Amino acid sequence: MLPCETLTALRSPLSQGECLGREEFEARYAAMPPGTKAELLEGVVWMASPAGFEHSLAHSEIVGWLVVYAAATSAVDVQTKISTRLGLTNEVQPDAILRLETGFGGKSRVAADGYLDGPPELVVEVAATTSSYDSGPKFRLYEQAGVAESIVWEVSNQQLSWFALREGKYIPLLPDAAGVIASQVFPGLWLNGSALVAGRLQQVMLTLQQGLASPAYAAFGTALERISKGEKSC
Repeated sequence: MLPCETLTALRSPLSQGECLGREEFEARYAAMPPGTKAELLEGVVWMASPAGFEHSLAHSEIVGWLVVYAAATSAVDVQTKISTRLGLTNEVQPDAILRLETGFGGKSRVAADGYLDGPPELVVEVAATTSSYDSGPKFRLYEQAGVAESIVWEVSNQQLSWFALREGKYIPLLPDAAGVIASQVFPGLWLNGSALVAGRLQQVMLTLQQGLASPAYAAFGTALERISKGEKSC
């Protein structure tokens, strides 16, 4: 039998559009050069282009917003570009996710190999050169896999959309009179989308702090604390 190092070297590189099972995809992905980004959608390989300035900036800004929320909230985990298994023929790397930990009602779990199994509660995709992909097949995959909420920020046309799953279909969450969109899954996760798109981060964080001061967020924190203590909610 050939040693593992030799077997790895013999694996052919991944290529855009080829059809693979998830196990073969993972094995060949592990042999790719560092920095490679590939995803598997319905058994088809998708290769991503290197991220440019606009994508990187938008990604950093929206991840910062999520990190502040996660830092204030127990049992909530934020990750970026984590390999996420959504069935036997799908493995994606969302730009960011926000998830409830498994013991607190979350639908995903961290596998022994560090990958994520199952749908996180919220995914974020920053679409620059991949707009048709992120708002097309990948968007439909999240819908079918049961991801409760999905945010798509199309950098090229400065449009940010937030969707919530209702009876198996995504419907848009609309801003209120003040321009604020509120998560239905994570109470207190408020976003001023127009401020984020315009780069007004101070306003973005001010809106989030208002959400964290809301009665709904306080009730959410109390519920999480009860779960951590093994108490049942009424």
